[in-house]
Amino acid sequence: MRQLPRPLGAELTVIRERLGQAIFHRVAGPDGAHHRDRIHATPGPRWFEPGSPITRVHGDASMFVGGIRALLMQTLHPVAMQAVSEHSGFRGDMWGRLARTSRFLAVTTFGTADDAQQAVDVVRAIHERVTGTTPDGTPYSAADPHLLLWVHVAEIDSFLLTHQVYGDRPLDRAGRDEYVAQTAEVARRLGVLDPPTTEAELRDVLSSFRPELRGTPQAREAIRYLLLKPPLPVAARAPYGVLTSAAIGLMPVWTRRHLRLPWFPIAERTVVRGIGTAAVGTIRWAMTPPGAA
Repeated sequence: MRQLPRPLGAELTVIRERLGQAIFHRVAGPDGAHHRDRIHATPGPRWFEPGSPITRVHGDASMFVGGIRALLMQTLHPVAMQAVSEHSGFRGDMWGRLARTSRFLAVTTFGTADDAQQAVDVVRAIHERVTGTTPDGTPYSAADPHLLLWVHVAEIDSFLLTHQVYGDRPLDRAGRDEYVAQTAEVARRLGVLDPPTTEAELRDVLSSFRPELRGTPQAREAIRYLLLKPPLPVAARAPYGVLTSAAIGLMPVWTRRHLRLPWFPIAERTVVRGIGTAAVGTIRWAMTPPGAA
C-alpha cells in the first residue's frame, strides 16, 4: 500500500526540529541537552526573575549576532587580545570555547543561584591562571579588573545593541537600564570592581576605553579566523556569513580601519539588515518548540 505524503504542517515541524537540534548541538556542544535540562529543570532560587530583561536578551536568537559582535569588539584591546591569543583555544577548539561561553551565560542567567555561583568560581579560577607579559615587558593577568571591565562592557554593549536591532521584543529605556544593572551583578562576582549599572554609564565606560583600543596583528588574525576560516561544513558557511555580516554592520565606524573591516553604510542599513533579520528570525523559529509562546 502506497504511503501517503505527510501534510505540509508535519513536514515543517520535522524541518523545524532538525534545524533546531542542529543549531543547538553546534552552539551548546554534544552534551548540551544534559546541561540545558539541569539549568532549567533544577529547582531552587535564581539570581534573576523569569521575564526580566536579562532573561529576555540572553534567551533571544539575536544573541547569535551579538556573540559575534562581542568577539569583534573584544579584539580591540591589545592586552586582552594577547591573553586570548596566547591562552585561548579559539584556533583549534572554536566550538568548544563557544559551548563553554554559551553555557556560562545560560547558567548565570537561568540556572539556580548555587550553580551560577559555581560557574563564576570556575571562571575566576581560570582567570587567575592566565598570565603573561606584553611585548614591552608589562605583566598581564586575565584577573585584572580593568581587563575584565573591558571584556564585560564590550560584551554587554553587543548583546544589548543586537537585541534592540534583531530581538523579538526590544527593551524600552527602563528595561535597558535594568539589563545593564543585572549584568553588573554577574560582572562584580567575576571580579569587575565598578561595572556600569545604566545604559548611559555603559556608553561612558566604552568611551573611556577608546584611547587604549587599536587593531593588532593578533586581533586581525583572530578576525580572519572568525570571519573567513570558521570550522564549518560548506553548506553552513553561507548562513554563518549572513550572521557575521549582520555583526559587522553593527560595529562602530571607527573600528573598521583598526580591524580592516568593510564599511558599506547604505547596504548595511538595507540589504544586510534585511537578511540579518531573516536569518535571526529563522533561528528563533527553529529553536522555539511548536506551540510555545
